[in-house]
Amino acid sequence: MKKLLSYIISIAVLLFAATSCTDVLDQDPVSSFNEKVVFSDINVVKAYLGKCYDRMGGNTNNGILGAREDLLSSGTDQTLCIHRPANYVHLKGTMSPDQLGIFVHDGLGGYLRWNNIYANIQNLNAILANIDNVPTTPGPEEALKTRIKGEAHFIRAYMYGMILMNYGGAVITTQPYQLGQDFLTITRSTLQQTLDQVLSDADAAITNLPASMEQGRATRGAAAALKSRVLLFCASPLVNGGYEASNALVSFTSGTQAARWTAARDAAKAVIDGTYGTYELVGAMDDPPSPLTGADVTTISNTYFSIFNQKGAWNRETIWGIQFPLTGGNVFRANIWYGPNGYHNWGNNNPTEPAVRKYEMADGTPFIWDKYNPGNQVLRTATAAQLAAEPDRNPYYGREPRFYGTVLFHGAPWQARPSDAAAFDPFNKVQTGHFYNDDGTLKIQGIDTRQGLIESWNGTKNGYYLKKFMDPATVGQYFYNTNTWVEFRFAEILLNYAEACIELGGADLQNGLDALNRVRNRAGLPDRVTADQDQARQWVRHERYIEHFAEGHQWYDMRRWMTAPQVIENVYEIKIKEFTNGNFEWFLDLAAMPDARSWANNKFYWVPLTRDEMNKAPQLQQNPGYN
Repeated sequence: MKKLLSYIISIAVLLFAATSCTDVLDQDPVSSFNEKVVFSDINVVKAYLGKCYDRMGGNTNNGILGAREDLLSSGTDQTLCIHRPANYVHLKGTMSPDQLGIFVHDGLGGYLRWNNIYANIQNLNAILANIDNVPTTPGPEEALKTRIKGEAHFIRAYMYGMILMNYGGAVITTQPYQLGQDFLTITRSTLQQTLDQVLSDADAAITNLPASMEQGRATRGAAAALKSRVLLFCASPLVNGGYEASNALVSFTSGTQAARWTAARDAAKAVIDGTYGTYELVGAMDDPPSPLTGADVTTISNTYFSIFNQKGAWNRETIWGIQFPLTGGNVFRANIWYGPNGYHNWGNNNPTEPAVRKYEMADGTPFIWDKYNPGNQVLRTATAAQLAAEPDRNPYYGREPRFYGTVLFHGAPWQARPSDAAAFDPFNKVQTGHFYNDDGTLKIQGIDTRQGLIESWNGTKNGYYLKKFMDPATVGQYFYNTNTWVEFRFAEILLNYAEACIELGGADLQNGLDALNRVRNRAGLPDRVTADQDQARQWVRHERYIEHFAEGHQWYDMRRWMTAPQVIENVYEIKIKEFTNGNFEWFLDLAAMPDARSWANNKFYWVPLTRDEMNKAPQLQQNPGYN
């Protein structure tokens, strides 16, 4: 008899190592750890639940949530994975049930691996089915039992939310599968039923969780933030008739989009109002000074960067994230994964040139590449005298503060160099360009390029490195990162609210702009003033792109807005020449294309079930467009 998804019923998932309750562990060797042992002690259940947290990202081997060597943003127009670009199969026109690339690669991506997600759901179902029978004493142990229920509901809501936002309708199961069970009649639920399950679990989490508890474990605020994220996705064009409108697996076939925007608005507003805990943006909330001084830009940039460099107690903007202690457990190696090759790092996930150009100037005006040479979008030059008179002839000068907290560009300050590179960079500034004599002959190659004198295989392919998520105090060549991966933060909730209000229009539109401007003001940028709905829509989409750069949101945004065909384009290299006399040249070389990309088919808005899963359970309906 065929069985649906054999990973779900494997008892091996219950062989997780526990870290407490010595008397229980003394009863049986760890090798015989089984369901009976797990549910004999509340502290062992807590440890077991800890492994469910570890698998929230759909990956079992390396990385958790978005903290991966190959970022989800490299599957969008934001960054380039230099080592495995072909793994982003949706950008190559090759995604199919037989080839899911980054989405199922356990070691590097594995963001959405269906079987890993369901293995974790099975674990959570086991906890929720057995938790009430775990013996506890009145007081703290009973309180812990309630919290574990809430945490399990939160994680299960997150897992079903991942399925909803990537696959569409889920196979909904809330009870643990049993050996010998027949799954031939099990089918996928509709998108609406899947949303109902996510909301049910999130509400159960809110009921059972406190507003604050041991850092790193879920709170009611985390569950409410998850509701906000999923409801925003469900109000968006993709699932409201934008693609396969009559297919209930990937589209809502009843109700109205306006009602869903209202639900998204209200979910975000509840978090903003402090219903589930007190959160606020870090940094200055007042209207920024105009113009910003260099010191202002540095202060605001450092504040923004600090959100992703938290190592101890979280700041008031962080709703929930994952910690990476050096004492064991999950591993986060942002510095070696993303850092420049001139530091013996691996240089992955490079910001693209179009993304860099989206960052505004410090006064909130758009950056204009061809400002000094109208019509020329590839070449920009400046003499030393011109730079002295007009410093913003340098395209990296005078930009908004978030740019300096996100991107490492030619001339950006960074860490002290390792001993074998120090002689080539006495000023500790990134070198993604080359240095030339006044007569135009090459003087020395930048040490953070693929032609540099330190290493070549791991240099940027397009002229930038990602600063965000790295830690200036960590030497990536030798040490792991300990900063937090922030999964939910208050800025996202404000932008969720802003978008929902703007889409509802009318009296809500100004409320949306007000929320949008809170995020902009924290970033040192002036208010967006009253506009029509279409202009406001473009503003909030731009703000999400910049504020959440490389955090993975763009994967969902370009799909739910159905803008992927417009934003996905080939990646080209920016080549920089710095001359001894102080002259500069910045050249976007359209003949140097490190990655050819396209959005070849709108079926890629949804990830297909793998061929293996369909073979195991042929009654499951595949996503539209895939055979």
